[in-house]
Amino acid sequence: QVQLVESGGGLVQAGGSLRLSCAASGRAESSYAMGWFRQAPGKEREFVARISRNGGWPYYADSVKGRFTISRDNAKNTVYLQMNSLKPEDTAVYYCAARSELGVSTVPSGYDYWGQGTQVTVSS
Repeated sequence: QVQLVESGGGLVQAGGSLRLSCAASGRAESSYAMGWFRQAPGKEREFVARISRNGGWPYYADSVKGRFTISRDNAKNTVYLQMNSLKPEDTAVYYCAARSELGVSTVPSGYDYWGQGTQVTVSS
């Protein structure tokens, strides 16, 4: 029903910035609340940020608050994650996800569709 494709990952030095994009196809992206998660080697997938269906009420994990910004452009069916002041501990595969139900969620089980992930590596 919905296909999500992340892009924008790469290698960056500590203190640098990256902007991740998540393009949706199929069902309109505006029908879903969206979230970003990440998974580092040997660790479980963890919540990073979420945003409502209309682009309101952004919410962040404490570990990225003040450094990352989630936004969306429904006309382009795209969600973004602007990452500033990157730290080595931000290194992970980043995934975008879509939630089909009403409300919001900060856990992977609250989301119905997932992208393939994009690698972010932050060097010290």
